[in-house]
Amino acid sequence: MRHYSIRAASPDDLEGARAVMLDTVYRDFGTGYVPRWHGDIIDPAAAYLAPARHTLLVALDPRDGEVVATAALDSRGPAHPPNPRALAERYPSGETAQLRRVYVRPEHRRRGLARRLVHELLAFAAADGDYRAVYLHTDPAVPGAEDFWRSLGKVVHDEREEPGGGQEIVHFEIPMGR
Repeated sequence: MRHYSIRAASPDDLEGARAVMLDTVYRDFGTGYVPRWHGDIIDPAAAYLAPARHTLLVALDPRDGEVVATAALDSRGPAHPPNPRALAERYPSGETAQLRRVYVRPEHRRRGLARRLVHELLAFAAADGDYRAVYLHTDPAVPGAEDFWRSLGKVVHDEREEPGGGQEIVHFEIPMGR
């Protein structure tokens, strides 16, 4: 197994991180870039490097230093709409650490990178001291995503169970492990 380097992203990492994120939304999600959902991908410095309570992590391939995975955390809870009102009330901005952009290039998957990145984000949230919950949502159509998140947390809302299926998104809370 390769010994990937994981660290907080620097400005020099942003081009590689953006490439991983954009490749993922086009290839895995099939949505492509949607400005209202993916603005942080275009300007990750403003979204994750500038705010003190936010972070963007990158995993680097030891062979060439290329960014091969990303994971981010910010203090914005799920917005209503498009998310259910009850989730927005349960996970308010400022008190909620939301995990975002946990993406691994396909050729680097199944090596524990996502799990390592998430554990680093959970440590960041716990060290902050002001987060009371860790929240995320995932698209269960992405292969492996739902099983991965179920291994780390608990489902707090499954939109597939709503009449009409909602957005077909699954929402999770992950224990911080303080």
